[in-house]
Amino acid sequence: MTKRLITAALAAFSMVALVRCYSGSGSSTDGPVTAEPDGGTTTSGLTFHKDVEPILQKNCQGCHVAGGIAPMALLTYEDAKGYAPVIVSQTQSRTMPPWGAQETADCSPTRKWKDDLRLSDADLATLKAWNEGGRLEGDPKDAPAPLPPKAQGLAGVTHTLKLAAPYTMTSATNDEFRCFVLDPKITSATSYMNGSFFIAGNPQIVHHALLFTDVAGESRSKVTDATTQSYDCQGGAGITKTGLLAAWTPGGVPSDFPATIGAPVTAGTLLVLQIHYHPHVDGPQTADQTTVQLRFTDTKPQYNVISLLPGNARGAPSLLPGPDDPGGTPVFAIPANVSGHTEEMTTKLPNVAVPIYVYGVGAHMHYVGVSETVKLKHAASSTDECLLSVPHWDFSWQRGYAYDVDIPSLPILSTGDVLDIKCTYDNTMNNPKLAQSLMDRHMNAPIDVKLGESTLDEMCLAPLQLLYKN
Repeated sequence: MTKRLITAALAAFSMVALVRCYSGSGSSTDGPVTAEPDGGTTTSGLTFHKDVEPILQKNCQGCHVAGGIAPMALLTYEDAKGYAPVIVSQTQSRTMPPWGAQETADCSPTRKWKDDLRLSDADLATLKAWNEGGRLEGDPKDAPAPLPPKAQGLAGVTHTLKLAAPYTMTSATNDEFRCFVLDPKITSATSYMNGSFFIAGNPQIVHHALLFTDVAGESRSKVTDATTQSYDCQGGAGITKTGLLAAWTPGGVPSDFPATIGAPVTAGTLLVLQIHYHPHVDGPQTADQTTVQLRFTDTKPQYNVISLLPGNARGAPSLLPGPDDPGGTPVFAIPANVSGHTEEMTTKLPNVAVPIYVYGVGAHMHYVGVSETVKLKHAASSTDECLLSVPHWDFSWQRGYAYDVDIPSLPILSTGDVLDIKCTYDNTMNNPKLAQSLMDRHMNAPIDVKLGESTLDEMCLAPLQLLYKN
């Protein structure tokens, strides 16, 4: 089956395509903490260098370094000692390290995740006991060997693309969707993109970014601003011969595929970067000049990657009846001052002639969202499989999740399988993310929320990265 036919068969699974990033770093380290009968702990002389530093090194220092995305470094004893209460508070609540995929009674994936950042219970107890036990430094000789400096961004970048000039929003109140034309100057007959990363020039206003291919160069004729080489666009790049190559959302990390996986890009193809800008309410609108890092290879990979974003059903039959639907007719609408509202949709996979592997999966909502589950109902076995559960959705940390197994052991999509996506929302002032967003806009009460692309609208999406053999 050709790529064109496979893509057509899978198109029913998605309303738009999306490439998400699936990478990170971290593991867990058990500390020397023993439980007491009353539930307390015995510290046994816990020290920074022997007990705490290994945990920070393996689970925190990917971001908490000088120049990293975290607001402070956690490299030295003095760093950790000063922030110890914050470290304990953030880790005990499992806010940090940021990792949304969790096992729940309703949905527990059977495969482990790559680069799982979650701390073990022993790690959490060690950090807490060290803080409460005096934050001892210990002997520097007990420290683990220092990690080599980790490059921030994508490794092995071959193409760095930047907006032709800084762009400033024209509105201080309304969202904008702007497309920027970029030329990667691909000269090989076919190159394969197998890594991407976005660096938001102004994270305060960049809501998300999508990178589309433009095979025929149609975008050139759409440019209305020669300085920034850009034009207004919404819902996509507004061109016919296109596909989604890569994407970025807040909290995204580099998309770093192995050499066996890639997305083909033909010679002469232009790229169109669509940025969703959301106005920053505190102060004047500053300019953005986002950068895209890409890694291309001319070597044909074993597997092509197809990226889909199922969800956002706009009506029957895929949108199921909800608890607040008017007159019992399925409608994607979240009433004001309602918590526990759900939107659920199912999509049946059409005929597929070759194995389609689920490489990774993610979730996407806006500020009203609080949880999401993604399940696969297998037609052949009449069994349900949990692909992802995100019980505590956080808009600020929208990473994707890849399974830590070899490709033949990945979940497989077959003819007749049904994808089930369920999102839960809290449209009340008890939802802290929503309350802050409303207050930023000088609003003191929730409003009815509809399906849409603007930040104060809502979505329910499950980005999938799918593989098939070349």
